[in-house]
Amino acid sequence: MTQPWSGGYVADIAYIEGFYIQQSPVRMALACLLGSVAAEMPAPDDQACYLELGCGIGVGAMLIAASNPAWKVVAVDYNPAHIAIANDLARTAGLSNIQFLEANVVELAEGAAGSAIPTADFVSMHGLWSWVSPEVRAGIVKLLAAKTRPGALVHLSYNALPSWQAGIGLQRLVYETGRRAGGRSDAQAEAGLALARELRGVEATYLTEGRLTHDLIENVHGGSREYLGHEYMNAHWAPAFHADVVAAMAGAKLDWVASANPLENFLELTLKPEQRAIMDRYSDPIMRELIKDMCLQRHLRHDVYVRGARRLRNADRDAAIERLTIAPVISPSELQTTLIVPAGTAEMSPDLKALMEAAMRGPTTIGALRALDPAHSNPAELVSVLVGTHQCQVAPYPEAAQPDSAHRLNRVLGGRIKSIVEGRSSGLACAPLSTGLTVPPLLQFITARLLAGESVDNAPRWIEMLCGDVLPEKHDKIREVVHLAIEQRIPVLKQLQIIPG
Repeated sequence: MTQPWSGGYVADIAYIEGFYIQQSPVRMALACLLGSVAAEMPAPDDQACYLELGCGIGVGAMLIAASNPAWKVVAVDYNPAHIAIANDLARTAGLSNIQFLEANVVELAEGAAGSAIPTADFVSMHGLWSWVSPEVRAGIVKLLAAKTRPGALVHLSYNALPSWQAGIGLQRLVYETGRRAGGRSDAQAEAGLALARELRGVEATYLTEGRLTHDLIENVHGGSREYLGHEYMNAHWAPAFHADVVAAMAGAKLDWVASANPLENFLELTLKPEQRAIMDRYSDPIMRELIKDMCLQRHLRHDVYVRGARRLRNADRDAAIERLTIAPVISPSELQTTLIVPAGTAEMSPDLKALMEAAMRGPTTIGALRALDPAHSNPAELVSVLVGTHQCQVAPYPEAAQPDSAHRLNRVLGGRIKSIVEGRSSGLACAPLSTGLTVPPLLQFITARLLAGESVDNAPRWIEMLCGDVLPEKHDKIREVVHLAIEQRIPVLKQLQIIPG
């Protein structure tokens, strides 16, 4: 049930905790380079400002603040429960460079609190655009116009059309059913989905057509109750076409650049040859994206905008990409060279496989990798594959020492993990990456234990602690998972300085 002050936005339950790498400044900067637009990362001791709108309980913003203690991070949310949780976590971790604001974006754009926010170098909004009223979206544009400096980068994710087309009827059915059922928003969503499953069982036309409705109805139990309430029960829920969001962002002098998901910018891995041939008839990037959206099942777009695009020639773009340092975030034994991509299954060529294997040896530049085989690689392809498959991340400061703020936050986040089956992937602060490293709860737990002075010799005790809500017949599997994590991922965490070597 919505609160009287919420304006139709779900506010009676807190949103799920999560960390989304697309929100990180370094991923925004990479998207710019892949889109042939200049972008630089601030140095660790620069006075940069990162602003997040719709921060939830603020874990992503805290990971960025802890990884970059000289930066100013401001995170805004309308729900006071979110801000209370976020403030408690930040105080416990001793983060002094982050400010959480409980605010209505419309009022923030016009009031004194908004005036006090520093001009931002980076802004992120994950999902907010799809869930708020037209008035709030207009307030977002006004705030961006006032609070982004020339050259600022903005990340914006939203439910995308036409991919969500088949889900529009489902959302309305769930919303209207839930309103009549009463109770909390999560219970309302479950009541609506129960009716949707019943109608699907009697072959209701618009609940049986398309993969999206099948996935949303049949696989709904993979989502948390909190997620379901927020996704389905917002009064102003509205997916959007890319071109319409681009037009709205122009009101803040923001130009669309590229996707924050690198593989989506690499057409050979995204579209089939016949689809690319049709796209190549057009030079207008907005038209090209519409064709791409008509071909992909891209339910959520992660787009990057810039205020004042400095266009790069191909040679300058390639040179900038070659200067990037990347670091492996998996062990060499985990490397995957057969990839499932939107265009199908892609088997990497022997030459590209060799470069991917070389990347697993430790931090290196894209240029150094290409020098191993310059005839059979290009920098945009190489970085897109390595980063886009989540096997490497760009490491703008590979030699940066992990600050105490990062260690403190990692201890706090990992110290909350009580079960191996609880929660969803979150993150660990990492100064060399200038952002968080996406990890499962198990690695958060292990990291916190090691930072508290324990050793891997304590693994039997850890397993006992994590098995409290696991059936006895699954304990052997838990032991296997824990020991595999210690063997494969602890060396990676040490290389990234998340755990002292």
